[in-house]
Amino acid sequence: MAKVLVSDEARKEFFALRRAFDDVNTQLQTKFSQEPVPIDWEYYRKGLGSRLVDMYKQAHDEIKIPKYVDNVTPEYTVKFDALSVEMQQAEQESLEVTKRLEKEIADVEELKNKVSTMTADEYFAKHPEVKEKFDEEIRNDYWGY
Repeated sequence: MAKVLVSDEARKEFFALRRAFDDVNTQLQTKFSQEPVPIDWEYYRKGLGSRLVDMYKQAHDEIKIPKYVDNVTPEYTVKFDALSVEMQQAEQESLEVTKRLEKEIADVEELKNKVSTMTADEYFAKHPEVKEKFDEEIRNDYWGY
């Protein structure tokens, strides 16, 4: 996508979005998927006493944290894949339009350079539809007024 962006502002926005995505993705992959460090209960028994630590250990063992089941990603993966295909099609269409516009620009530049020395026959040879229009107006005796 970065190849298609033309303006500097669009590129800046794209790279800012990319950085934000990478940051969030990194956090999801590292911070939230790690197992917690096991508690060293013996260390705390030495300093606090076994009765208090046993009470906390029992409360800790009774806590049941459910595992996260990702039901959202599969749904959006399909949508993302569809958008990816659509983006590739739009890129192809954009490249085709760009080629056509570049050809038109080259034609206009050529016409601009030759306009002062070009004859009507040379112009009509490149634009037969204009010649046909003029011929039709002459045949119908229409002179623009």
